[in-house]
Amino acid sequence: QVQLVESGGGLVQPGGSLRLSCAASGFSFSRSAMRWYRQAPGKERELVASISGGFGITRYSDSVKGRFTCSRDNDKNTVYLYMDGLKPEDTAVYYCNTIDRGENYWGQGTQVTVSS
Repeated sequence: QVQLVESGGGLVQPGGSLRLSCAASGFSFSRSAMRWYRQAPGKERELVASISGGFGITRYSDSVKGRFTCSRDNDKNTVYLYMDGLKPEDTAVYYCNTIDRGENYWGQGTQVTVSS
């Protein structure tokens, strides 16, 4: 079955960096688009980055463009989200997502807190 396991969250000061990882299994990872969402308290879940299968084309929301970088390692079945220049408004639970055979799959999420 499809499994997505995020890691790498934590507490970081404004301006700092974190790298999130999402280990995937149970589906054809290299051919699948992967997405990173986040959800802050009291807010709707927001798509922040995506990376296609195949050529690994990336897209970003305006709120993170130029600060976050999404990449993938198909040998390790892992997708990454590098976050630089973190701001307090980036505080949220970050989720990894994929769609396989028409079904949406989510990881358990990893908390990112940006605070001094």
